[in-house]
Amino acid sequence: MPGFLRRLFAPRWQHPDAQVRCQAISRLDPARPEQRQALEALCLDAEASVRQAALERVDSPETLLELLDRQPELAEIRRRLVVLLSGQSGGLDLPQRLRIVERLDDRELLSRLALEGDNQQLRLAAVARLTAEEDLIEQACDNGIAAVRHAAASRVTSEAGLQRLVQQARRDRQVVRQARERLNRLRTDAASLAAARAQRETLLAKLEAHARAPWEPLYAGRFRHLVREWEALDDLPGIDQERRFQEASQSCRKVISDHEAQEHASAETDRRREQAAEARESLLEALEESLAGLPRGDRVTGQDIASLRAQKVLLASRWQALSDLHVTDEALRQRYDTVLRDYDEILVAWERLESHAAEIEQAVREKDAERLRTSLEACHWPDTLPPTPLLARAQQLLAGREEVEEEAVEARLERFAQDLAQLEKLLDHGAFKGASRLHQSLRHRADSLPAASLRPHQATLKRLGARLAELRDWRGFVAGPKREQLCQAIDQLAGDAAITEAELDRRHRQLVRDWKGLGDAAASRELSEHFRSASDRIHERLAPWRERQASERMRNLEARTALCEQLEALLDVPAADADPDALRRIRDQAREEWRRHSPVPREQAQAIGRRFGRIRFALQSLIDQRAKEVADAKRQLVDEAQALIEHPLSPDARAERAKGLQQSWRELGRAPRGEEQTLWREFRTACDQIFAMREAQRDDRVQRARQRLDEMQTLIDRLDAWQPTRYADSNVLEQALDQAATLEPLPPGRRTEGMRRRWSGIVRTRRERLARLAVVEEIQRWQACRSLLDAHLAADAACLEGSACEDVPLDPELDLPEDMRSAHNQRNASRRNPPPTQEVSERLARLRVHLSLLSMGRVSQHDEPLRLAIQVERLNEGLGRELSRAEEVRIVLRNLLATGPVSPEQWQLEVSELDSLLTRLTRLPPP
Repeated sequence: MPGFLRRLFAPRWQHPDAQVRCQAISRLDPARPEQRQALEALCLDAEASVRQAALERVDSPETLLELLDRQPELAEIRRRLVVLLSGQSGGLDLPQRLRIVERLDDRELLSRLALEGDNQQLRLAAVARLTAEEDLIEQACDNGIAAVRHAAASRVTSEAGLQRLVQQARRDRQVVRQARERLNRLRTDAASLAAARAQRETLLAKLEAHARAPWEPLYAGRFRHLVREWEALDDLPGIDQERRFQEASQSCRKVISDHEAQEHASAETDRRREQAAEARESLLEALEESLAGLPRGDRVTGQDIASLRAQKVLLASRWQALSDLHVTDEALRQRYDTVLRDYDEILVAWERLESHAAEIEQAVREKDAERLRTSLEACHWPDTLPPTPLLARAQQLLAGREEVEEEAVEARLERFAQDLAQLEKLLDHGAFKGASRLHQSLRHRADSLPAASLRPHQATLKRLGARLAELRDWRGFVAGPKREQLCQAIDQLAGDAAITEAELDRRHRQLVRDWKGLGDAAASRELSEHFRSASDRIHERLAPWRERQASERMRNLEARTALCEQLEALLDVPAADADPDALRRIRDQAREEWRRHSPVPREQAQAIGRRFGRIRFALQSLIDQRAKEVADAKRQLVDEAQALIEHPLSPDARAERAKGLQQSWRELGRAPRGEEQTLWREFRTACDQIFAMREAQRDDRVQRARQRLDEMQTLIDRLDAWQPTRYADSNVLEQALDQAATLEPLPPGRRTEGMRRRWSGIVRTRRERLARLAVVEEIQRWQACRSLLDAHLAADAACLEGSACEDVPLDPELDLPEDMRSAHNQRNASRRNPPPTQEVSERLARLRVHLSLLSMGRVSQHDEPLRLAIQVERLNEGLGRELSRAEEVRIVLRNLLATGPVSPEQWQLEVSELDSLLTRLTRLPPP
């Protein structure tokens, strides 16, 4: 079909001409589906007029919402929806409109419905669907319904939004007040949160500083106190704060655990030192007992000397091993030196006797008394020791009595009885070795004692010998299997090729000690040779390793010698202000280095051990001396701190001096252990008391500041509630200002700044009201003398009409001030000598312009020259002092009374404007 015909037969709503389409809209029936579709198509037409006409035919909000979803940019659809949903047209009932509004999400549409809705419930529903804070602020400021404004304002939560409400919501004071309260609360919460965070930061800084600090007696207590303060805070810490807290806590716990480990190690060291001292003392007692028992015997034999030598070797070996680990007590060292000296004397005497034994033996055989006497003198055998059998025979030969004992039989029998009792005690305790030696000695002495005298003790000796034999048999019964086990064990050890040399040596030494510990119990030649051959194989296998050990011992000996030389050099010239803590560290490090360079050759072990023991004793003496000096210095600091409590200083100055004392305390080092804790407790108590006094003063200062703030707040509230009603009430304001001046200075802070701003605003408002009241009172006094002005106006009119110019008398009941009386007299005088009419008109105009400036603050353009002249006049009359508004009003009214004569025409031109200006001046600001 040609285009012309297609356009001719096409529906009119599809016509190319917009006017035709507009005409066709009125013929479309929305009730018919096909025409409703056409109408919906026309609602989205490209021509605005067609769209507007089609939308006016649509009364279904659902249809309009579908169209809006298809074309969101069309503002006509939103306008039509606003018209329908707001109740302006369409006839939709409220529940239906509410259901539709509750499904809307379009910000612009909801905002307009909240502003233009015909029902409060509808507006509230629209506001409830708004989410953007800008839209809520707009509703809180511009909505015409108070409930809607309040609902919108209650959903504004941000600080910026509340600040905008305070500034823009001028039409609703409740919204402004609630917004200001919420804003203040939000800021208070933010300030509290910031204060809490700052408090956490302060605690973190203290905890981190505490973690870096060295240990002191109250270290753990301070750490627990800081942790309790951290846990007592109400707010939650941030991730970074929690991480820093955990790191600082871990560092503090490490310091505490390290100190506890050090204390435990120190206690363990003390325990081992005590054990070493006990072991040394037991060895000393054993050797002392042997040395003390030697003079009590009848004879000294080679077996006794061999036993002494074995005990001395054991004592020296154990003593050196213990000295390598622990410092020897000075009393034990003296006992040790005494025992060694006694032992050396006995050994030297024995060696002298051995060197002359052959000569004595030959002299005894030859019975050469002279030669025997010379040999005995050369032996110089000690008188405290009993003689050897050889010496006894020689002495008997010299005395000429071979059968006579050197000592009385009674004394020998008495010692014999005592030794029998001692033997029984040893058997009761199971001491086989000591009992065996003593029994052998008793049997030997029994042969030399008379049989008749010995008969009472024979039965006891025999009985104790039987008990000793029984003990020997029992030991042999037990020791036999043990010896076989030791032989098997040493065979297995000798054949074990996988074991290390150190372990092989340790286990071999243990087996040898166990074998020797059995003594002669169940001993046999075959087992002894078997054990010895296996031991020799182990010795051959360990020979290279022992050579390496020997070279290592030499290196350790050289290192120990160098260590001793360094310590001796330190002790030769000690520093006068040597830190005892540094000396303690040197001592501990020297001890560790000494232990690290172990073992050393046995021949030099005793000598180097004694040397190191003397050095350590001297070093400990130096430490104790310096620690005592530190204790004296710290005791002086304690006295200064205690004296500082009573010193007449301010608490802050006293606290600063206490801090200086604390710094001096930290620089001094540590006193002796027990005294350090005691001094620290006394010093800490004094410092705590000083700081408590400072805190008490600060609390008192804070309390007084808080009290001043509360008094200032009460004064502000009282002045805010007070509204002056007359100018004479200005003394109330002056008293309030004087009271506020007595409360200064106020403590700095957000509360103080807010109070200052509020106080300044209240004072400014009250001053302004008092100034207006002063103006009102001036105008009221002027109104009281209005009858006088009317009388002057009547007299002026009569005088200007040609009648007699009479003076207006002053009413006696009218109480006029002096300046008004002067103005009254001037008005009467001007009537007698009237100025030109033009001059009077100019004066009235100036007075009107002056009142206009005082009431409105502005004048018309043609009165601008008068305004400038008035400004100059105000400066001249004020004499450099700015006049108050009441004074200027009084001047204007006085001049108005003095200006004349005024014709009725002139007065009618100005009176209405003057009355209007005076009425404006009498209006008071709202309270």
